[in-house]
Amino acid sequence: MQEEGILLSWTKKFKARGVQNTDVVSSLANAMKKRKDIDVDILALVNDTVGTMMTCAYDDPYCEVGVIIGTGTNACYMEDMSNIDLVEGDEGRMCINTEWGAFGDDGALEDIRTEFDRELDLGSLNPGKQLFEKMISGLYLGELVRLILLKMAKAGLLFGGEKSSALHIKGKIETRHVAAMEKYKEGLANTREILTDLGLEPSEADCIAVQHVCTIVSFRSANLCAAALAAILTRLRENKKLARLRTTVGMDGTLYKIHPQYPKRLHKVVRKLVPNCDVRFLLSESGSTKGAAMVTAVASRVQAQRKQIDKVLALFQLTREQLEGVQDKMRVELDYGLKRDTHPLATVKMLPTYVRGMPDGTEKGKFLALDLGGTNFRVLLVKIRSGWRSVRIYNKIFAIPLEIMQGTGEELFDHIVQCIADFLDYMGLKGAQLPLGFTFSFPCRQASIDKGTLIEWTKGFKATDCEGEDVVDMLREAIKRRNEFDLDIVAVVNDTVGTMMTCGYEDPNCEVGLIAGTGSNMCYMEEMRNIELVEGDEGKMCINTEWGGFGDNGCIDDIRTQYDKEVDEGSLNPGKQRYEKMTSGMYLGEIVRQILIDLTKQGLLFRGQISERLRTRGIFETKFLSQIESDRLALLQVRRILQQLGLDSTCEDSIVVKEVCGAVSRRAAQLYGAGLAAIVEKRREDQGLEHLKITVGVDGTLYKLHPHFSRILQETVKELAPQCDVTFMLSEDGSGKGAALITAVAKRLQQARKEN
Repeated sequence: MQEEGILLSWTKKFKARGVQNTDVVSSLANAMKKRKDIDVDILALVNDTVGTMMTCAYDDPYCEVGVIIGTGTNACYMEDMSNIDLVEGDEGRMCINTEWGAFGDDGALEDIRTEFDRELDLGSLNPGKQLFEKMISGLYLGELVRLILLKMAKAGLLFGGEKSSALHIKGKIETRHVAAMEKYKEGLANTREILTDLGLEPSEADCIAVQHVCTIVSFRSANLCAAALAAILTRLRENKKLARLRTTVGMDGTLYKIHPQYPKRLHKVVRKLVPNCDVRFLLSESGSTKGAAMVTAVASRVQAQRKQIDKVLALFQLTREQLEGVQDKMRVELDYGLKRDTHPLATVKMLPTYVRGMPDGTEKGKFLALDLGGTNFRVLLVKIRSGWRSVRIYNKIFAIPLEIMQGTGEELFDHIVQCIADFLDYMGLKGAQLPLGFTFSFPCRQASIDKGTLIEWTKGFKATDCEGEDVVDMLREAIKRRNEFDLDIVAVVNDTVGTMMTCGYEDPNCEVGLIAGTGSNMCYMEEMRNIELVEGDEGKMCINTEWGGFGDNGCIDDIRTQYDKEVDEGSLNPGKQRYEKMTSGMYLGEIVRQILIDLTKQGLLFRGQISERLRTRGIFETKFLSQIESDRLALLQVRRILQQLGLDSTCEDSIVVKEVCGAVSRRAAQLYGAGLAAIVEKRREDQGLEHLKITVGVDGTLYKLHPHFSRILQETVKELAPQCDVTFMLSEDGSGKGAALITAVAKRLQQARKEN
């Protein structure tokens, strides 16, 4: 982050306590808060070297290095992101502040450090630190000259062996004196004047010798700087894989500016060390301030873009109050769907399933199960062993082509029977008479456990002449047309009910089934006395809520976004299944795609270019959301996923896409949680309990595969229904095994009724 910076260590004589290892930006912000007459936003923390580079780059686009040779010394340069292990991402470049003043602190320069360097270091505020800087920068050159002159005077080589007291005083010779003594033509006169001011009486020879010492010290400084800069220029050339590099170095600092010979010496040595680089040196005009302003201007633009992105993401952030509103409205709709008078108009259908009991462990036998709920159709043979709670499953998956999904009902059911025939043949059961459970995961109105009238297709199915018809009859007719086998269709089952039954087989506390996958649905065991559509008020019956239609009456329009509306309008069933379209796997990726299109139109993503792939409906499958949101995935891998989708993203793009996916899936999980909280609270109140312990059987790819969905759902339920202790149990093949168990329970109850 540009607006955060931890001070690693003080340099240049600073020693203020309590600042090291703290964020200097927040310290400045806090100090500003104490003043009522200042109101500013701190957008960027900039090093003076970076400021120098930015100022010069404004005038010369080839500028990619900044160097300061002043009180201190430092350099920065533009490094390829792929080489910066400390920062995620490999796209583009980032400015690196080298802090080269500390070069040699590990002993790398010991062979060229002199006794004078060591003496200067020992007398400094930070011994052993910033050793390169102490050989180069303006803060130290005058002191090096003083130490050399003192030794020469002591040895009788200068001033006739006379030493003035001034020569013993640390800091008496400054870098400005060194610069003045080296001035062309006026240098010797300046030297005499400076030495006289120090209480010395120099001869002509003394002045020439002192001037020579100054030249040697400042020339070494320029040489060392040139060598370090040559290393950076060589790196830039190699990064770009160029035989010859053309570049500009932005320069600043008092030593570079006031010393008469320094720039010329530095430039000459750099060009000698890197003959394959054409280097231009550009003097920065107030780099540290103008450059900071430029970085701030860029940060301001980025901040404005960030605000636009946050504004979009905020639409998906639901408050506790909004979630409680969803919970309350869901509760109203549940009651509405159970009552005879209001049921026909209810958006939450509350369909009785005629499943009246849970497995008790005595079920046994062989059962055939069919599972139709998406583009794949499964046929299963399920063997249940009594008392062992042991189930063995054999199954085969068949594809349902789009032309069958959207053809005629007769073609669809003939295709289903063809698949059954292939399976029985495959299992060697051609003539077997088996009880059959049919998992049909679409909204059905049931008059008994083996009668199911399709209310409407969902999930992309559009087969004609099916809506308003009994799907069990349609299956029986297709079996008759085939005239090859005799199957006893005992139960038509919703996959949600199958999920509940599978978990109920393991845990008697399981009274709720939840599907969070391609579609979104929930069922639960309701008290018969509350179900006005079915005669009798003894015991319980499973209600398939078909809650995907929640909100079709506009009751949750306050939390629907423009993106939800776009997804709805582009779907096969506009205006229907609004809750499902905000929560289920079939639609989450499409919501993300609509957001990405909008952000790209605003110039906030993909360089403002909407690719053909991004215009394609359905490219953003929910599995990509799950992958992108994985905590184990680095940004580089997120970029690869986006590239698979034909989206050429930068690292910044990848971060935004990940945030968008997170906002959409988090809202989905919270909405699920609010709906489920309404159910468990209803069960608690219906049973007159202070505290309810209940298990929810769950299935669906979104719940199983998404890295955060299940956790957020569970947290939301806990928050909204604190008096309910809810256990979540993952269903093992609810739609197959569940159908067989429902068939087995139905057979058992049928048998019991006959015996009575």
